[in-house]
Amino acid sequence: MLRLPRLLPSVLLFLMALPILSAAALPADGTVIPLWPEGVPGAKPDVGPEQNVDGRLSAVTEPTLTVFAPAVDRPNGTAVIICPGGAYQFLSSEREGVQYARWLGTLGVTGFVLKYRLHDFGHPAPLQDVLRAVRLVRSRAAELGVDPARIGVMGSSAGGHLAASAGTLFAHPDGRTGAVLDAVTARPDFLILMYPVITMDDPHAHAGSRTALLGSNPSPELVALMSLEKQVTAANPPTLLIHTQADQSVPIENSVRFFQALTRVRVPAELYAFEKGEHGMGMRAGLGTASDWPRRAEEWLRDRGLLTKPVARSE
Repeated sequence: MLRLPRLLPSVLLFLMALPILSAAALPADGTVIPLWPEGVPGAKPDVGPEQNVDGRLSAVTEPTLTVFAPAVDRPNGTAVIICPGGAYQFLSSEREGVQYARWLGTLGVTGFVLKYRLHDFGHPAPLQDVLRAVRLVRSRAAELGVDPARIGVMGSSAGGHLAASAGTLFAHPDGRTGAVLDAVTARPDFLILMYPVITMDDPHAHAGSRTALLGSNPSPELVALMSLEKQVTAANPPTLLIHTQADQSVPIENSVRFFQALTRVRVPAELYAFEKGEHGMGMRAGLGTASDWPRRAEEWLRDRGLLTKPVARSE
């Protein structure tokens, strides 16, 4: 068992409490941060080279975060780690990653697009990657110009499942690797879930995501663990859910079940259930009121105080 140095938690808290650096010292837009510089846990050299076809990534073996800086005139210290969708088979990094990050940047939010491991690894690799991302951003908050108490996770489709996993399983042993950063809390401060996969139970499960993540014959215990509506507790972070009735790939019942579970334990949550908009709509125009979801999300972020600069601490 790895023994952490006694002073490590204190040192990490000290580093996270340092003042936010000046804009000139912050990472440049597009900076890529490796998640596992010490070596990817459970590395698989036989996966093959990473593929990028029209902004869709696959065969990911080296997880990273790509930084998208906020508008220079309005940085507010809020950070969002973005998990693109793709059924745990690929990552729709442009449409459900970069586009979201650019939009968040106009609100003063620093975006971090997560490149996480997929079906080539299966569970728990994606969970380890997203929790490592939260721990990394929180531990380097001063360097990255963000508030360690305002780190959210956003995800679409299977990426929504991963984001919701971060919000429910942030303390689960499967998300730890024995690394020093395991000492940093991985609990997100808020979630934004776009047409998320939530349940692994039929009839509302997305079969492709379930098989890619859990394999073709998962144990009932693993299916239950990753059916996230069953894992909600009062420790879950505030959550915004966005889904449509027209979604034929991931039924809206996924979001409804998660919202109901959050409501039962009195976790602050809002669910926008739109009529129009097919699965994977991203930020597409022409889908009726569903295309206005970014405005609703902005309102939700603003109402939670996440778009205003934090009050400066007195010396």
